[in-house]
Amino acid sequence: MIDLQKLYEEKQAFGFFAYQLSYPEKLSYHPSVMEESFDSSHPAYPAVKAYWDQMYTYSFDEIQEMYTSTFDFQKETTLFMTFVKYEDAKERGQMLARLKVLYEMFGLNMPDSELSDFLPLMCEFIYAAEWLGDPRAQQSFSMLLAVMEDGTYHLMKALEKHNSPYFHLIKGMRETFKSCIRQEETAND
Repeated sequence: MIDLQKLYEEKQAFGFFAYQLSYPEKLSYHPSVMEESFDSSHPAYPAVKAYWDQMYTYSFDEIQEMYTSTFDFQKETTLFMTFVKYEDAKERGQMLARLKVLYEMFGLNMPDSELSDFLPLMCEFIYAAEWLGDPRAQQSFSMLLAVMEDGTYHLMKALEKHNSPYFHLIKGMRETFKSCIRQEETAND
């Protein structure tokens, strides 16, 4: 079960993930961006720090090229979280529609040009949405995180195979997911 309070406390981390998984801008790599998002006690810190340190070994042009070749030209490293599981099957369309409804339910108007399973958009939604106290949040965010968890597992494995710095970023995101899972309480609690 998702701990909605803990997920809410991770908004800054999801803002960082959204920013880093969007097409690179020079400001994406300003030192304060990471410092404002994670401290050394955060469960994702070791992975995010490894990503950050590796990215600093590249020029900005190389980062942009790496981003495009990684996420735009390789099917297995797509940022569309339902693609690996469903490709273009009818079930994918249904999931995209469910995600779009979820976003709109919590106040995000989807851009027409964007698919609702785009990982930076999903992270941006967690960063921007207000859900505390909303009775629909538990079921909605459980579905959202299930889609993200499933999609990022495949993405992380593919990035690891390609020895990509983005592997560490996705690993850090998955560590953040794990920190937001609450163990089921027993019936006696």
